[in-house]
Amino acid sequence: MLLFAGSSNPELAEKVAGELGTTLALVDKKQFASGEIYIRLEESARGADCFVMQSHSNGVNFTIMEQLLLVDALKRASAKRITAVLPFYPYSRQDKKALPREPISARLIGDLFITAGADRLVSIDLHTQQIQGFIDEPFDHLTALPLFVNYFKDKFKEPVSIISPDAGGVKRATTFAKHLEAYVGFVHKKRDPKIHNVVEAFTVIGEVEDRHAILVDDIIDTGGTIAAAAKILKEKGAKTVSVVATHGIFSDLSVENLKNAPIDEIITTDTLSQNGNIQELGNVKVLSVSSIIANALTSIFADDSVSALFMGENVL
Repeated sequence: MLLFAGSSNPELAEKVAGELGTTLALVDKKQFASGEIYIRLEESARGADCFVMQSHSNGVNFTIMEQLLLVDALKRASAKRITAVLPFYPYSRQDKKALPREPISARLIGDLFITAGADRLVSIDLHTQQIQGFIDEPFDHLTALPLFVNYFKDKFKEPVSIISPDAGGVKRATTFAKHLEAYVGFVHKKRDPKIHNVVEAFTVIGEVEDRHAILVDDIIDTGGTIAAAAKILKEKGAKTVSVVATHGIFSDLSVENLKNAPIDEIITTDTLSQNGNIQELGNVKVLSVSSIIANALTSIFADDSVSALFMGENVL
């Protein structure tokens, strides 16, 4: 097994390598004055089972190209099998046409990696499940659910409600709630497809009064959805509001949105390299997905079941 990593999230890559009892394979990575990327593998990959990790958030177009070049270099170096590991799948929110004449960008990303030479893709908590069907090669879907369950187990003595910020995430919330023996609800919202990153939240479906509410989502970007949902939960009588999201983008707008929201704590993971915005927020805790990724890569390398690691609950 050889583990390669791009430049976007070296901390996570090093943690995964440590969990696997190995070190990151050496790669010469440079950028020319024109902005073009140069990649050269500094060790042989011939006949090896290779895994290429890269997180995609800030500078997403650069990081995608860098990972594609790594995959292409491995293919041309006669690697036996190449697995592209994308803890956060880029362009995942563009998984369908919301308006006429739009691209389906999430599909294109999968096509690019397969064309570059990837034999398999791995990602964590996809925005929508159908992304797995965008490619004809194997696509292993992991979930950070066990991390969040362990964090909240026995945390509250009073009743808990698991709330999805939209109807589409109810299945995710239901799986989470099953482990905490909690109620499930969701926030009914409406989004204008012509105005990005703006959400109007309307009402809560489910019991939250005198309960600890845990909002469960896959992504926090500007925080507009989460902030609006938290406000409504408090208005409906929730004792506390916690937020769980696997992928913490925390773009600049999130500081203003989340700092003024009635949120007690935000729990995210290190699928993305965290910027200074979480320090400014002050109530963000980051859990590591390194063991989840390492266990999955071990199973793939050994041709063992990946879904067995999650007892089938990686289908959310």
